[in-house]
Amino acid sequence: MTSRRETPSIARTPEPPYFVVIFTSRRAAGDPEGYDRMAAAMSELAALQPGYLGMESVRGADGVGITLSYWESEAAIRAWKHVAAHREAQRHGRREWYEDYTVRVGRIERAYARANSPAEGLGENG
Repeated sequence: MTSRRETPSIARTPEPPYFVVIFTSRRAAGDPEGYDRMAAAMSELAALQPGYLGMESVRGADGVGITLSYWESEAAIRAWKHVAAHREAQRHGRREWYEDYTVRVGRIERAYARANSPAEGLGENG
């Protein structure tokens, strides 16, 4: 995942099907440095998990952010949910970093990209 101040990248995913976790949140005002450190640590840890495919994340000036993480299977998502460091980050987030959030999980059935896009595995017209 890129820093919140860098240009976000587009995840390179395989041909569908695969799964996505969509985390939409509104940040609370406190502890931006702690939040940024934890977000970077969780991004690095997620990338080490079996079944992880990639991540995309953006946050607006109003504090609303959307993070999409891509996974090979629902089992990989469940395993990530139970990683101890991730669970601690979730607890901290509920206590201090988020005013509101929602998590959605879905199955990607089709994906395509702009012609000449470096996104691997995605056809031009889906």
